[in-house]
Amino acid sequence: MKDIVKHFKVTDPENFSLEDFSTDDTLGYKKHKAEDILQQLIAETATLQTELYAAKSKSLLIIFQAMDAAGKDSAIAHTMSGLNPQGCQVFSFKQPSAEDYEHDFLWRHYKALPERGRIGIHNRSHYENVLVTKVHPEFILKENLPGITDVKDIGHHFWEHRYESIRDFEKHLYRQGTVIIKFFLYLSKKEQKKRFLDRINEPDKNWKFAGNDIKERERWPDYMKAYQKAIRETSTPHCPWYVIPADKKWFTRIAISTIILHTLKELKLDYPALPKKEEVQLKEAKQLLKRE
Repeated sequence: MKDIVKHFKVTDPENFSLEDFSTDDTLGYKKHKAEDILQQLIAETATLQTELYAAKSKSLLIIFQAMDAAGKDSAIAHTMSGLNPQGCQVFSFKQPSAEDYEHDFLWRHYKALPERGRIGIHNRSHYENVLVTKVHPEFILKENLPGITDVKDIGHHFWEHRYESIRDFEKHLYRQGTVIIKFFLYLSKKEQKKRFLDRINEPDKNWKFAGNDIKERERWPDYMKAYQKAIRETSTPHCPWYVIPADKKWFTRIAISTIILHTLKELKLDYPALPKKEEVQLKEAKQLLKRE
């Protein structure tokens, strides 16, 4: 477990480079054993989720970011399959609505945060505001920000302030009891091409493909640059990024599940102790049931 956590965690953000990470690493794990390993990880995570839910002192926010076809949806489905739905919520963020644009860029994400005791999963997140918008700065104009009427108004200081806002936002959440882990599913351009072709060739996958996917693929270098910068600026000890190899989905799921389990273990949660009065009531209830 520690090998996976240590290997994929961004611990030196200042010198972080995507070139130092692999898209197809498996750390020696074997595919034929993957399902058994994953089920064991899920079972352990489910136990700790119950403790998290019962304690209601902390919450866990899991963020997924990736290029199209990296497997975010399937990773969420597989790694969360054994969790209690009552204590887990998933939000998938699409393009902002007209109402969203009337507020600051963090507003709709703040509304989707998990309550204490619950696990929240954000499929895409507030990071779209320094990823997609970095590649397409014209989207910023829709926010109607003061002093910004043209793309030329969006300079270096704008992005530095936006990274700062994200760091402050996450630090505030951490102080309030929300533990945050952030996954970048690192897919190769070659593997994306293969998965796009699968979506086109297989009728039951056609719905996953959008015409704009190819245009965005043409901006691959720009997106990689944006991801690298965002991770450098926002990976902190209390809210770390993990760069997960995404070319082999079976290992992606093991890595994600391992890190989630490790994070929950580090919380050192336990079931809440009952007040003395309630302990007495339990004993009385037990005696009444026995006398029935």
